[in-house]
Formats: sequence, C-alpha cells, structure tokens
Amino acid sequence: MKIVLSLGGSVLMKDFNAERIKRFAEAIEDIAKENKVFVVVGGGKVARDYIRTAKLLGADNTFCDYMGVEVTRLNAMLLCSALKSAPKIIPRDFREAYELSLNHDIVVMGGTFPGHTTDATSALLTEFVNADILLNATSVDGIYSDDPKKNPKAKRFDRIKADDLLKIILRLSSEAGGNYPLDILAIKIIQRSKIKALVFLGEPDNIRRAARGEFEIGTLIEP
Repeated sequence: MKIVLSLGGSVLMKDFNAERIKRFAEAIEDIAKENKVFVVVGGGKVARDYIRTAKLLGADNTFCDYMGVEVTRLNAMLLCSALKSAPKIIPRDFREAYELSLNHDIVVMGGTFPGHTTDATSALLTEFVNADILLNATSVDGIYSDDPKKNPKAKRFDRIKADDLLKIILRLSSEAGGNYPLDILAIKIIQRSKIKALVFLGEPDNIRRAARGEFEIGTLIEP
C-alpha cells in the first residue's frame, strides 16, 4: 500500500525533543516494512515565530510563506536524521518525491510552494503519487462539528463525507479565531480525486494503528 503521512510540525517538534522524534521515526520505519511511505512535515511553532517576526519587519505574505517552507524542510531534515531507510535528500516538489520513491520505501519532504499549507501539500502529493490513503497526524483526535476547545458539546465524527466537511470548514474559517482540522484547498483536492483520508491524534503508536486500518482512532474522510 502507498501511504502519505501529513505530520504537523507542532506534533513532531514539541520542544525539539530528540527522543520524541526518534519514536516517530521508529513508527514510520515500522509501517514502511509493508508500505511505501511519503511523509510531509509541517513547520509548527518555529515557522509561526519566523513569520510573525518577519511581518513585524515588513515582509509580505508570500515572502513569509517562503520562510515557512524553509522551516518545514529543516524539520524534515531532523526527522531524516532519525530514519535509517530514508534518503538524506529533501525533495522540493512532487516529481522529485516520486523519483526518490522508486528506490526508497520512505521519502520525507516539507513544503513546496507559497500559499500551500502542509494539509494542501499532503493532499496534492497523495493525488500525484496515487497513494491509497492520506494519514493526517494532528493535535486533535478527529474532526468535530465545532471547535471542541470552544464548544464542549461539539460532536466528534467517526466518518464524514468530504462535502459535509467542507461545509464545516467554511463555517469555522469565517469565524474570528476559528480552529479547523483541514484547510479548504486540502478538502478540494480530496474531493476532486476522491482521496480517502484519516484525521487522528499525532502520536507514534497511532501512526502504526492508522496504517493497519484501525480508523476508529480518528475521523475517516470519505470521498
């Protein structure tokens, strides 16, 4: 099976904890024994700090996006440092990632283009390499009907159609400070290519479980 794993920077890079990064690397190595694995690493807090400071210095949004992309690549390099089976090459686009996958079972990359979040990059990569599933390891345990941090009565979905998820995302994104699990572009890519995706709490053992098809650990997005 071919898997794309979207690994949020805040999930992987908590306090630059080397042992935590090692545990994620071990989980990725484990699932790569039976699968071809592509990992897209996000920027996390470090990227946000760079972008916030750059904006105070007068940088425009596109330039800030480029800075964020470089941070995701640094995070990807850190993860590669802990992986035994991945090439120490961080592809800059999907074609390079595909070419590396012809000779390697694990390929790790960061961002690619301004304006594309880790979510969108992962969805586009899933589409490009024709992966069987997109695993989205995040800071929440699934998709809710509302922001669970603001609404304790928010319903957690076991499964949700992409069309219904888009309606939720559009509503939350219109609210000030709204928190949502996937961005609109990622959902649009999931819709157009009928991608199966799972949103789950990003912990090493959950990655193993998700790869085994234990979808109850999160929310399965169905085309």
